[in-house]
Amino acid sequence: MPGRRKPRPVFEHTADGIVLNLGDDERALLGRLLDELRSLLLGDDPAMQPLLRRLFPPAYLAGEHAEAEADYQRFMREELVASRLSAISAVDEVLRSPRPFDEGTAMGMLHALNNVRLVLGTLLDVGEDHDPDDIDDDDPMAGEHHLYMFLSWLVNSLVVALGGPD
Repeated sequence: MPGRRKPRPVFEHTADGIVLNLGDDERALLGRLLDELRSLLLGDDPAMQPLLRRLFPPAYLAGEHAEAEADYQRFMREELVASRLSAISAVDEVLRSPRPFDEGTAMGMLHALNNVRLVLGTLLDVGEDHDPDDIDDDDPMAGEHHLYMFLSWLVNSLVVALGGPD
């Protein structure tokens, strides 16, 4: 229709940087999810550690390399946690500010959003054959599946925005 404006993308690559076009409720939701991820990363509850398995995948898969794998996890985990916490902090700043941000911050946001998505996917046992259309509305985890798809959409939208201005 003439005169009808195209809706703004959720992530918009402008001459000043990348702009996040989300409302306050969505920004607050992302902030809460990132707070939960931060708590998981800093927590030492063994019951919660399986949720993080996709964030700390094994470097050595073969059983004969178990010692090398243990060394890798011992030496790298702290660095990986620190980089994930840094990305969460960068996203926190973006969520509180309407200002455009640079591609470095966007990459941190991409990692942080995807990390939340990976943890949620682990909780939901999402695999390559996951089809959101197969989830019934009365499924007790339907809301979590919708949240997973929302996060997937955000990650994809940010990847598109990182591709450059339209």
